Amino acid sequence: MRWQKGQPLGLLDGVPTTIKDIVLTKGWPTLRGSRAIARDQAWAEDAPATARLRAHGAVLLGKTTTPEFGWKAVTDSALTGITRNPWDTGKTPGGSSGGAAVACALGMGALHVGTDGGGSIRIPAGFTGIFGLKPSFGRVPAAPASPFGTLAHLGPMTRTVADAALMLTVLAEPDARDWFSLPHDGRDYRIGLEQGLHGLRVAFSPTLGGAVVEPEIAALVATAVDLLAELGAAVELAEPELGDTLGPFMTLWSAGAAHMLSRYSAAQQAGMDPGLLELADAGRALSLADYQRAQDLRAAIGTTLRQFHERYDVLVTPTLPIAAFAAGCERPEPERQPRWSHWTPFSYPFNLSQQPAASVPCGLTRAGLPAGLQIVGPMHGDALVLRVARALEAVLPWPMPEAPRVSQA
Repeated sequence: MRWQKGQPLGLLDGVPTTIKDIVLTKGWPTLRGSRAIARDQAWAEDAPATARLRAHGAVLLGKTTTPEFGWKAVTDSALTGITRNPWDTGKTPGGSSGGAAVACALGMGALHVGTDGGGSIRIPAGFTGIFGLKPSFGRVPAAPASPFGTLAHLGPMTRTVADAALMLTVLAEPDARDWFSLPHDGRDYRIGLEQGLHGLRVAFSPTLGGAVVEPEIAALVATAVDLLAELGAAVELAEPELGDTLGPFMTLWSAGAAHMLSRYSAAQQAGMDPGLLELADAGRALSLADYQRAQDLRAAIGTTLRQFHERYDVLVTPTLPIAAFAAGCERPEPERQPRWSHWTPFSYPFNLSQQPAASVPCGLTRAGLPAGLQIVGPMHGDALVLRVARALEAVLPWPMPEAPRVSQA
């Protein structure tokens, strides 16, 4: 009725929305996927993202699942069990924003808040065939600060690029609780979505320095890149020379885990995810010199990518080198993959560099599992990433599952 009268409460009046269970929501527990957090608290504060959504009239449906404290790239926890992929319930949806991705793919709400410290928006977006955007660091205010520090971003997960642009317009509104947040420019990210790709310089990196990509995924990504060229972009094969990205990322990630778990007693930690405890142990073993060395390497990676974007408007890669694997597993090949980060080499480098990056669906494998194309923009180039994503969406519309497909395995 308010829309009919031309008097909506805001840009999202009445729009069903979910909040990841990492993000504070007034009146509801935020348990972060952990049994170590007591439900019986006041829960008296909204995080900036939640507050902005409420102010614009969004209808909050509930909290979406996450692994414990969002530490890994799949979604299971002792608190909520295993979250499964709607394209095949025997497969993982990825993580850590796996609950948001599944809700989105199944139409359980239109807008979904995700967080991304090493790929946690883009990984589940890639595995479930939705659109997910990790904005430039600071574009979306966040509070309280993530224990994983300046690796952590917050952004939209949606079925369409236009919905993500609308959601980002709201989420990017200012909040003084985040001292890292960028100055608010009042931008409406829906404006310019249809400008097309003519004249844009696109760098295509199929392996980002040597990642092994499943042939079927590589072929789907290459087909999508060909479409970018047909749409008028100047596409070149180009590899940014990043050097080691896994080492500095894992140093910072494990240090964040150690810092986070220092807030909990030995009794509380005893019931936590064993993988998270192992990660925290690795963090506690680090020296100050180790941490500073990782920061220096991170700075070099960021500088390399900023210089790379002087030559190219966007960089495109696969979102993931593989299709979704078995649910309930941290990694598909544990004998050669020590941690989740070893199977997602395309995501965490851009948390180190803090650039905007999105995952766009680019087809289904023969087994009916989604593949994703990652679009990376220059720092503060969020609108450009959305524009490229929209151009591809217009010529490569992506299907959605009508209902969960129960695994026959």
